[in-house]
Amino acid sequence: MSRSHRGCTARLAGAVLVVALWLGVLATPAAAVQIQPVRAGDIEAWLIEDHANPILSLRIAFRDSGSAFDPADKAGLARLTAALLDEGAGNLDSQAFQAKLEDLAIRLSFSADRDNFFGSLTTLTANRDTAFELLRLALMQPRFDDEPVARNRSQLEAYLRRSAEDPESRSDDVLWEKLFADSPYAHPVEGTLESLPRIDRTDLQRFLRERLARNGLVLGVVGDITGAELAPLLEKTFGGLPVQAAPVAIPEMQPKGAGTVSVVDMDVPQSAIGFAQPGLKRDDPRFYTLTVLNQILGGSGLSSRLFDEIRERRGLVYGVSTAPVPLDHAALIMGSAATGNEHAAETLSLIRQEWHRFSTGGVTAAELSDSKTFLTGSFPLRFTGSARLAGMLASVQLENLGIDYLNRRNGLIEAVGLEDVNTLARSLLNAQALTFVVVGRPQGVLPSQK
Repeated sequence: MSRSHRGCTARLAGAVLVVALWLGVLATPAAAVQIQPVRAGDIEAWLIEDHANPILSLRIAFRDSGSAFDPADKAGLARLTAALLDEGAGNLDSQAFQAKLEDLAIRLSFSADRDNFFGSLTTLTANRDTAFELLRLALMQPRFDDEPVARNRSQLEAYLRRSAEDPESRSDDVLWEKLFADSPYAHPVEGTLESLPRIDRTDLQRFLRERLARNGLVLGVVGDITGAELAPLLEKTFGGLPVQAAPVAIPEMQPKGAGTVSVVDMDVPQSAIGFAQPGLKRDDPRFYTLTVLNQILGGSGLSSRLFDEIRERRGLVYGVSTAPVPLDHAALIMGSAATGNEHAAETLSLIRQEWHRFSTGGVTAAELSDSKTFLTGSFPLRFTGSARLAGMLASVQLENLGIDYLNRRNGLIEAVGLEDVNTLARSLLNAQALTFVVVGRPQGVLPSQK
């Protein structure tokens, strides 16, 4: 097939795929989610059948395989591996593998965070068998040829250099370093300029053998396939993975740096502010209360205590928000803000002030009602499209929330009472425990140690 013909075919198939994704947005309302477990030996996937459109999405996760498990001197190993799995496999080099994906409008990608390793596959039903075979090759027989390894390493190094000059990225990186010091969560997911050159083909192959195993495998599938059709694909695609991942002990990590302010000098007109304090893990029964609390304090949307006080009333920041960050071995409440250098000191003071006011004064019934309305009303938006829903199925399994969670979740939010939020605020929120990192040339902000 000529290059131009292949490109035309790919664009046509891609257009069909996009239309199918768009039409699938409302195909699975939250209230009607029916999940069926599909087993093939020791491999299990959660499946939501949706035959309205000829499309299938798969979300893969491997527990205990993120950057926290990278060797200390080879930070970025999981992330570099993720970048290379679709860069040639079996007898297909990088160009041939990518051309195959493009020809058939198959979307295949891999990623890693601090705890886990992920993969995503989206394909038209007609190309399903080929898509799963390419996924199998990527996981079982990646080539790790010299050119793709060098190119992707170079791209990660370029990303790190850009991030070092970006105030928001730099603030986030330094905050993780301050919170976790020499422990595994301090490792940047993308690695460092010193660690990436140390990673070679042997390291990449060892990562596959030791981290991507069936005992840590989580699968979410949504789309045009039955359980009977899916089971043999699971066995064929994942059956060759190692049974057990190599044991690695990751300790529980308590955030450090409580009450400190770190300033990173950067010649920019506005300061990027990152801040955090200890939070709650996902399996804590108070996590739903924290979700409601956070929405009032600094959550999504344009209505929160921090946003109203610092942006709307005073016009000091371009944005300010907070979020619970539950990890496998630690838990945080993290936030960020951006303001002119001349307003940085006042912004830090106001964040502490609102944090303290929330912890001592509690919330009103109206704030509670508005928060729960937003959280329950926005939840169905997470079901828009098969890929997002497959991702949710994987996340629910990773967090051990139960196969009926999607149908129970809004009820758990609605059950949060006013005293629940106020009690948690008093016991958890601590303005004096906030760790701040400010990147810029903030006027009146001095670094502190505690």
